[in-house]
Amino acid sequence: MSAPIEDVSDNAFRTLCFKYGADLTFTEMIRVEGLSKNNAATWSRLDFHDLTPTMIQLMAGKEYSLKKFLSMFKPHESFEGFNFNLGCPSPDIIRIGQGSAMIKRISKTKKLVDIINKAGYPVSIKMRLGLNKFEKDKKVYLNLIKEVDVDFFILHARYGSQTYNDAPDYSVYQECCETGKIIIANGDIDSKEKVERLRSTGVKGVMVGRASVKNPAIFNVLKGKPAPSIDELKKEYIELAERYNAPFRYRKNVLKHLGSDEKMNIIFG
Repeated sequence: MSAPIEDVSDNAFRTLCFKYGADLTFTEMIRVEGLSKNNAATWSRLDFHDLTPTMIQLMAGKEYSLKKFLSMFKPHESFEGFNFNLGCPSPDIIRIGQGSAMIKRISKTKKLVDIINKAGYPVSIKMRLGLNKFEKDKKVYLNLIKEVDVDFFILHARYGSQTYNDAPDYSVYQECCETGKIIIANGDIDSKEKVERLRSTGVKGVMVGRASVKNPAIFNVLKGKPAPSIDELKKEYIELAERYNAPFRYRKNVLKHLGSDEKMNIIFG
């Protein structure tokens, strides 16, 4: 799976990832509040121009806002369902009780999931191991996985206050998989060796974020299939961006990081 990445995961980037091995792609994180208020800039993030299979990632906290958005929503042919963000570590998001702060709010999460289910759409959750080490040690992530029923859980193996300099803890996956729920691994996945290691824990798939920004064909690489050069990928991306009239910020971020080893200052949903 191709991860939701702010100001990167537009249709052009998603299509490139899908062409080179991603089985499912995600929009960047989109705030339900903006959608429910019919904010044009927020709705513009729901850009669908082709048949690339895509889930829409939502940042939600208020049931009435979610219901209002769904009353206005008309799914595109390539729409594969909704994904709730329970992983964003941004202080501004945490302050309003969303993102990683939602992991311990099981009752609230159930209500939001139930609204999507009643609307008849597939729903999944992307989450971390809690807001901080205390929550990780208390296994709040495992409680949520056990008590909430969704199509699958994407589990980023870090807690919210950790940085990308901290190693993900892959040891959590086996216990999560033992719940019988479908678990997708996420966090620093950039080699076939890591995929095989994770497969042995019982996860049903992997989501790739930073490695896909540097190389959108990483999905073929992980599958042992041929992949084009970075120059070829840049050319293809530019052609797709032109075709879909991608806003400048997406083109700038993708082309800046494609093939680069520089530290990425971008937000992953």
